Amino acid sequence: MSDSESSSGTRSPRPGSERRSANRFKTQVPVTINFKSGEKLTAQSRDLSLGGIFLYTNQAFENGSELELVLVLPPDLTGGQKQWVCCQGSVIRVERAAGGGFGVAARLDAMSALPELPS
Repeated sequence: MSDSESSSGTRSPRPGSERRSANRFKTQVPVTINFKSGEKLTAQSRDLSLGGIFLYTNQAFENGSELELVLVLPPDLTGGQKQWVCCQGSVIRVERAAGGGFGVAARLDAMSALPELPS
């Protein structure tokens, strides 16, 4: 039995191992973070999945902070057409980004489609 298997033969995650339950896609799109105060902040995604997003921003966040994110999913993630979405989530990790700013990992609790916004 390996050190990652329990006596029942089931595998337990190793420390630092992947905990995602959904595929992650590398995609760099602008993200708007809406605050309850009405203030908005612009960020840039690095990757996203149905369960989470990692983005870069100039503002640090505390773990557990609730976020509302608005972004456009690119056609390669939606089956052919771009789609505006609004996501509700919370910060699970913040790290200093190389070159300044912050990297923010957030869990996505809800995602809803928005109508196409006229240009």
